Amino acid sequence: MKNLRMAIWMVAGGLLLAAPAFPQGDKAMGQGRAVVTILPKGHGEMPAGISQQDLNIKVNGKPAVVTRWRPLRGPDDRLELVLLIDSSARNSLGSQFSDIEHFVNGLPPNTKAAIAYMMNGQALFAGPLSADHAKVLQALHLPGGSIGSSASPYFCLSDLAQHWPSGDRGARRAVVMVTDGIDNYERRFDPEDPYVQAAINDSVRAGLVVYSIYYEVQGRFDRSMYANNAGQSLLLEVEEATGGESLWPGVGNPVSFQPCFEKLTRYLGNQYELGFSARLDGKPTSETLKLKVTGLVADVTAPQQVFVDRVSGAE
Repeated sequence: MKNLRMAIWMVAGGLLLAAPAFPQGDKAMGQGRAVVTILPKGHGEMPAGISQQDLNIKVNGKPAVVTRWRPLRGPDDRLELVLLIDSSARNSLGSQFSDIEHFVNGLPPNTKAAIAYMMNGQALFAGPLSADHAKVLQALHLPGGSIGSSASPYFCLSDLAQHWPSGDRGARRAVVMVTDGIDNYERRFDPEDPYVQAAINDSVRAGLVVYSIYYEVQGRFDRSMYANNAGQSLLLEVEEATGGESLWPGVGNPVSFQPCFEKLTRYLGNQYELGFSARLDGKPTSETLKLKVTGLVADVTAPQQVFVDRVSGAE
């Protein structure tokens, strides 16, 4: 009998040692959300309804649970969009004003917009974030910064993410950067550029989807093709991490912003909100996201990184 009791205690002890070291239930779970863009391939039509059951996601390499999936359109959808213009942009930017005005005036009535300028590492707003699009356009002006006044556009993106002019975390947040993307503090291409990585982390935490329109600016010390390619590559890093796109991947400045804004309008009109729960063993953090949509012939763009926060109410 004594040997039997000892055996039971040994088995129980082994089970305790084999138990996971993390707490169970909500205390070990986190939650997050992402904006996913789905477009038909080529000139095809959008697929019929995409259901939550068609989704397979992994967060930090581990399976996660989809908790929400809905199209982002209609009167109940809230979009906040900031046009972030490099203050060193050439004066020829004025020739694009009519395209900018046409785009902003065409935004849905429930979309709030604002114009900000990159200046000395900050995103300086020319006016408030507003659904009054005419008022937004009153703030549009030629960049007033001196040559080289914004040596790193990624400082400015970080500042915008940290000081987003709204506390509405339920709204989509989109940024359109008008810049050449060159980091004057590190003009060679470095995929681990600390300023770019900081901008990515800040943008992911703030829930920003970042787009760009490549536009050469004044005052860069290196105007070589290598520097231009480095700038575009850095912008691509930010876009892929946040789920955005390059609206002008060409060489040199676009003749017109209209095609860029047409692409952006198409992206914004074909987006979905993805909500999920995933393991969170430590503090809220940015994690990698992998998304697969089964049985779908389409182009799916999801952020490569997402912010996983504590489940509301969990200790």
